[in-house]
Amino acid sequence: QVQLRESGGGSVQSGGSLRLSCAASGNYCMGWFRQAPGKEREGVATIYSDGSTSYADSVKGRFTISQDNAKNTLYLQMNSLRPEDTAMYYCARGLVGRCPRPGSGYWGQGTQVTVSS
Repeated sequence: QVQLRESGGGSVQSGGSLRLSCAASGNYCMGWFRQAPGKEREGVATIYSDGSTSYADSVKGRFTISQDNAKNTLYLQMNSLRPEDTAMYYCARGLVGRCPRPGSGYWGQGTQVTVSS
């Protein structure tokens, strides 16, 4: 049974930083997603099995996804946070040979990030 667990969410002021963590192991495509109230879940950042990364345009230059295989942990460093970044953030792992997407893969329960202006 694959279990993912996020931590590190919280409340910060605009311009602040947070680092999210997700306990996860193995060489899989993994990603961070977020969902704000009334909106669809959207991809934020992806790290592929070869270590390459990709980001949503809205977070490029502000967020960094990384993985520490020794600690079996996936991270999302979030800097220069904005009120529009407020959402529930989810860690996800893709099925073998695939990247996660809404409705597919393995998902954590989420951690809330709230950014005030």
